[in-house]
Amino acid sequence: MQKKSEVKILGIESSCDDTSAAVVCDGKLLSNVINSQSIHEKYGGVVPELASRAHQQNIVVVVNEALSRAEVSMSELDAIAFTKGPGLLGSLLVGASFAKGLSVSLGIPLVGVNHLHGHILAHFLREKDEDECVPQFPFLCLLVSGGHSQIVLVKDYLDFEIIGKTIDDAAGEAFDKCAKVMGLPYPGGPVIDKLSKVGDENRFKFSKPSIPGFDYSFSGLKTSFLYTVRDEMANNPNFITENVNDLAASLQKTIIDILFNKLEKVVKQTGIRRVAISGGVSANSGLRNRMLLYAERKKWQVYIPKISYTTDNAAMIALVGYYMYQKGKISPLSVIPQARINFMDL
Repeated sequence: MQKKSEVKILGIESSCDDTSAAVVCDGKLLSNVINSQSIHEKYGGVVPELASRAHQQNIVVVVNEALSRAEVSMSELDAIAFTKGPGLLGSLLVGASFAKGLSVSLGIPLVGVNHLHGHILAHFLREKDEDECVPQFPFLCLLVSGGHSQIVLVKDYLDFEIIGKTIDDAAGEAFDKCAKVMGLPYPGGPVIDKLSKVGDENRFKFSKPSIPGFDYSFSGLKTSFLYTVRDEMANNPNFITENVNDLAASLQKTIIDILFNKLEKVVKQTGIRRVAISGGVSANSGLRNRMLLYAERKKWQVYIPKISYTTDNAAMIALVGYYMYQKGKISPLSVIPQARINFMDL
């Protein structure tokens, strides 16, 4: 494929409940527009049918706004990158269908992007021409979100190896489900983070799994949390209200302890001290502070994404699409989005 002096990629992200579009030019971010759906809050979780309908209503507006902010016309685009999975199938289909239609109408290539690769490469997003602090290869990435908890060895922009992963629930899922036990609003992770700031993180002790190797498990923690709350409420119906800050802080510390216990072991075994975090849970203040603490005490080189790049966004999809386009990794129009996708699938 002949390389142009300037390559402009439109990215489309619709894997869950955020409709997003972004434009990158030679890896530099020109725009990133996100429309978040608040309708799911009253249901305590994302309702797939409502999410896909909202995507249909928002996608044209979001794409037009992204192009307008970037000051790029559709005729200047070189390719359309879109999230092909993992995610909610109905939501993915909206983004994929729109991307395919745009690809055909403009006569430009289509690039299907693995959503998880986007979270990892979010560290390479830049908004200015100057060089910014980005990880050098190889580095380790702790990818933590509502559906995934993985330790990934990143060898190059499109070369990854999973070192450890969750065998059941993800860290973000543990945050949200334990928050629901306490009657907190959805999404529970940010609420627990806020409450924990004034709580005693050593007040309560919850179960930590003993899983061999570098894999994670959070199902036992959820059960331990549920039983603790249930037993305490049997004696004091106001237990949650009176102890919500300490419960939040103790839960958050336990989850972070579990994550870093395995991460530290991987660092020791591989000898790689360049460590990044990514995914929705990487916005958690406790997790970010622990990274900074390890940078100081253990001399790790740590990379913490901007808060705006931790949640689902099209900027990261456009950037992965840029690197894939440069390598000639183009998707056929027959590409089908998948709710579950192999992490190694490029």
